Formats: sequence, C-alpha cells, structure tokens
Amino acid sequence: MNVLVAGGAGFIGANFVRRLLAAAQDRVVNLDLLTYAGNLENLAGLEDHPRYRFVRGDIGDAALVRELCAAERVEAVVNFAAESHVDRSVDAPRLFLETNVLGTQNLLAAARELGIARFVQVSTDEVYGSLGREGRFTEQSPLAPNSPYAASKAAADLVCRAYHHTFGLPVIVTRCSNNYGPYQFPEKLIPLMITNALAGEPLPVYGDGLNVRDWIHVEDHCAALEAVLRRGQPGEVYNIGGDGELTNLEIVRLLLKLLDRPESLIRFVPDRPGHDRRYAIDSAKIRRELGWAPGWRPAEGIAATVRWYLEHRPWWEKIRSGAYRDYYERLYGHGGRHGAA
Repeated sequence: MNVLVAGGAGFIGANFVRRLLAAAQDRVVNLDLLTYAGNLENLAGLEDHPRYRFVRGDIGDAALVRELCAAERVEAVVNFAAESHVDRSVDAPRLFLETNVLGTQNLLAAARELGIARFVQVSTDEVYGSLGREGRFTEQSPLAPNSPYAASKAAADLVCRAYHHTFGLPVIVTRCSNNYGPYQFPEKLIPLMITNALAGEPLPVYGDGLNVRDWIHVEDHCAALEAVLRRGQPGEVYNIGGDGELTNLEIVRLLLKLLDRPESLIRFVPDRPGHDRRYAIDSAKIRRELGWAPGWRPAEGIAATVRWYLEHRPWWEKIRSGAYRDYYERLYGHGGRHGAA
C-alpha cells in the first residue's frame, strides 16, 4: 500500500514511519514542512530506504497535496501534520487554525478527488475538554475543547466527519492520550523535565502539579494506529489510551528519581490559562474491535525513555539551542521552560 504520512518528521509521525517500514511492505511518502518540531534527524538512517520518500512541503498548499497524492498513487493518508503545543496555541491561535483545520481540509479534498481508500486523522483527547475526578472519555463524550489547540483539532475532526457523511470518504478519527518516548520534542513535559534535570536547570511545574494525564508510550500508540489503518471501520472514532493516569508532579518526581537528581529542582509556576485538570481515555472500543492493547506499563516505559535521552544527548542538545531557547525566553521570560501536559 502507498501511504502518505503527513507530518512524518515529528515525534509520533516519525515513530509511525519507522514502524511501517520495519514491519510491513508499505511504501511511505512523508510530507512535512519541517517547522520547529519537524526534525529529519528523527528519521536518520531511512534516507536510502527503497520504500521511503521524503517531501518537504506544507499541507496548507492544496495544489502540492493534490499533485503529490496523484503522482505517488497514494492509497491511504495518515495525518499527523499539526501545530501541537497548547502553550504555542495560546500565543498564536491563528496559525493553529490555518494548519490544523485548513490543512486537514486540503488533504481531505485531495483524498476525495483521487478516490483514496483510507484516511486516518490523528487527533487528541484534548478535544473532549476536562474531566472531574471520576470517569473516562469515551467515543460518545461531547467535544468541549478549552484551548485554541484543542479547538483546532476538534474542528478538524468535525470536518473529517462531514467528509465521511457528505461525500462517503472513508475517514477514521483516532483520539489518543499523552504520548511519551523517543524523539519527542523537548518542549513537552517528559523530555523537557529530563533535559532540564540533566542540565541542572529548574523544572517548572504549572500550578499545584496535580493535573492528571493518561500516559501512553509512542510505540503503543503507533501499533494502535496501524491497527486502525489496516482494520478500522470508516466513519468511526477510536480512543487510544495507555491506562497510565499520573499527575504532572508524579511524573516529575519519577523522572528525578530515575535521573538521581534532587526534588529541590522543582519550581512551581503560575498555571497556564485554560489548563484542563484531568484527562483519561476509555479505549475499550479499539481493544474489543481491533484487538489492540498497550504493551508498556508507564513506569517501565518512562524508565526506557529516560535511557533513550541519556543515550541520545546530541539529538536533544541541538534542539535546546538557538531558536528553541529564544522562543521560551520570549514567551516565559526568566521563569524557565514550562511543561506541556
């Protein structure tokens, strides 16, 4: 199968590209604009792979998307391409709407025109808003996004739904909980705290640190996405969760323990606007219908992730320099870098 992976140089996309090329016979075309979180080093070693092609380009360019899908005889689209950091969406909401909504529409339009057989929209549990102390999000939970990022992803999900119901396009939407693992950009909570701790810098934690997230290893997420690509039912939504509920403060303390660094590095900082209190995913549907289940337990997966960052210092040290550092200094001043969960 010829698969177009949009946003395949980012964290989850790169892990998914590697999975397809390692375990299947698919041909993968990776379309990525290489904005701040897109990094070709995430795909090092694949440059000469016979079933892989990288194309630098923007899903916001409708003509490029259509021409590429036609030229490569694309049979399936998996869309990771998105602006994805909540803090950045607070700073620049318009960019998120342009990329996440209009860019997705360009992919959908090309898929419709060319008769592409599968379209997987990779979304997020943040579209559901915030939970109380009890319960989990199901596929029937109402959409109640609370940040510009979440709103842009919810809007894209609804456009996908409309293309299925109006035009019969075989679209499937997935909504996943917080990912962690290799190649994650160091603005997100876990790699940010790892790299700050290794550099001896403060670990800024929003509010009281008791915001709860359901954590899933990126390899488990990619396995779920492959199951959806192969066997998912068009028109359906599949929630993907790791059964790994932890507070941000629990995560930070676990990382410090694994790194043998003192908890005195923790700095509590003013909370983020619209910060959702708790997310938790009910993934019973994908387990029941597609036979998927997570393989990593959070403590084991986080320990493995710490080892990966220890073994790949050159990868993240490059990212922490230059424009990335300037961005955080502008956005947060002297208060340090904030976590993303």
